[in-house]
Amino acid sequence: MATALHNLSNYDPEKVPDASNMCFGIVVSEWNPEVTGALLDGAVGTLERHGALPENIHVKTVPGSFELIYGAHQMTLNDGYDAIIILGSVIRGETPHFDYICQGVTQGIAELNTTSNTPVIYGLLTTENLQQAKDRAGGRLGNKGDECAVVAIKMAKF
Repeated sequence: MATALHNLSNYDPEKVPDASNMCFGIVVSEWNPEVTGALLDGAVGTLERHGALPENIHVKTVPGSFELIYGAHQMTLNDGYDAIIILGSVIRGETPHFDYICQGVTQGIAELNTTSNTPVIYGLLTTENLQQAKDRAGGRLGNKGDECAVVAIKMAKF
């Protein structure tokens, strides 16, 4: 199984800080669980590979992708997190719902990054179909969850 780590042109494990003294929050959407579960597995595995202790990785679930904003905001209120990762998957359908959710989550997470002292890492897949989502959640294009974990570690040390 490919990982996003192999797809990151700048990824050098030696340049990722040690995460053994860091605490991470992860908010994951329950919608599209086959995809979001794979993203979560990738993120947790990568955090642990870089030294994060399992007890310092706190995972909370929310019903859908729009609720990722609220979940991440609640985690920013806890001073104990060095970084927070949001993980979700929105697949285009036949209505404009896709556009509203993607724009809303993007704007909400951007706002959190400008108003809180904790970096919030954007791990929302926005794809045309389920296969594209699977390709980015442990499939042929790697795992965005892996990439988000590396970004979280680096931003925690920013």
